[in-house]
Amino acid sequence: MMFEQFNQPFVSYSKQFAESALKAQQIALGNLEDLAKLQMKAMEDRVNATFEFIGEASEVRDFDGVKAIWPKGFNLVKESGEQLFSLGQEAMTRNVKTGEAISQLVKTQVEAAGETVAKAAPNKAARGK
Repeated sequence: MMFEQFNQPFVSYSKQFAESALKAQQIALGNLEDLAKLQMKAMEDRVNATFEFIGEASEVRDFDGVKAIWPKGFNLVKESGEQLFSLGQEAMTRNVKTGEAISQLVKTQVEAAGETVAKAAPNKAARGK
């Protein structure tokens, strides 16, 4: 019976910890899924733009055509770089928000565990006297 009284707070804490770990995993996997979708969309946009440029470039037959398409090629590279930078910023922002959500979850878990232990400690001290 004494073992059960001693063990109960730890069993409760373990259950809370497992539930929190599952929630943290769901948050992290949701973030990973969102980032994968963003990256796939960005890659699709860049592949389409690149094939469009290659299609135009394949029709160039003289130096004037090269001069006309050169700014489009430069613009393609510029847009790709800007999109890569923007995607990196978005990924960082989402990762920070995910980290904050997981950290809040852990904080709540630790506070709840502390309260559980604090409630159990006075009862045990009173019984020991």
